[in-house]
Amino acid sequence: MPNQLIYLIVPPAAEDVVAEWLLERDDVPGFTSTPVSGHGSSERSMTLAEQVAGRSRRVMFFIHLPTPVAASVLAALREEFSGSGIHYWLVPVLEFGRLE
Repeated sequence: MPNQLIYLIVPPAAEDVVAEWLLERDDVPGFTSTPVSGHGSSERSMTLAEQVAGRSRRVMFFIHLPTPVAASVLAALREEFSGSGIHYWLVPVLEFGRLE
């Protein structure tokens, strides 16, 4: 079965809520998160301090899932977090495994 990788770019204020939401889902076996900086021209979503710094703080979540589960999780995210400023990418996973 093909797999997908969901990247979620989440405002820091929503980090804990999104993490808890993901942890409560039976179809998400785990995920990775890391702090990141967003750079770009979307000043309307940036605080004044972020505009001065030229970057906005965000948290990135990585979630590796089978394609049908990824579609279901994205649909539920849209329903639950509409208007929250979360940005996402969905990309195919060509190969995965453990180096043992």
